Amino acid sequence: MINAGNEMNRRGFLTLAALLPGGLAVTRPAVAASDPDPSRADRVVLSESEWRERLTPAQFDILRDEGTEPPHSSPLNGEKRAGRYHCAGCDLPLFSSEAKYESGTGWPSFYEPLPDSLGTKRDWKLIWPRTEYHCARCGGHQGHVFDDGPQPTGLRYCNNGLALRFQPS
Repeated sequence: MINAGNEMNRRGFLTLAALLPGGLAVTRPAVAASDPDPSRADRVVLSESEWRERLTPAQFDILRDEGTEPPHSSPLNGEKRAGRYHCAGCDLPLFSSEAKYESGTGWPSFYEPLPDSLGTKRDWKLIWPRTEYHCARCGGHQGHVFDDGPQPTGLRYCNNGLALRFQPS
């Protein structure tokens, strides 16, 4: 498990992690997205095959399997026009362009969502807890929220660009 240089290699890490209580989740279950908010009259609930018809394979990976696109890959990083950012799965408006800022992370970032647009859940995939957020209408995974953003909220909603559709004003 430990190599000659006394450093743990990847296999050793995964072996050790598997022995920890609860193990280590190294794979994502199919269609792992959060459930839509059940109190929403406009919630969108589709089967896996219906989601696959509606989304590109990359969008499906992000929105339904909680994947992450590579940093600096989204054309939305450079989007500067006024408008709103909608969920690519169900078209619910999630963010205003007024709340978008350059975080330097390589993903579109916002300091505040539109009211009643997002739900959250705890994510343990990287061993330490993070807060994942998702579309409140369809449950599609959008990204993670961190407490290192600008004022007035101090939050950074780090979003996958493929999970969004920009609608100019």
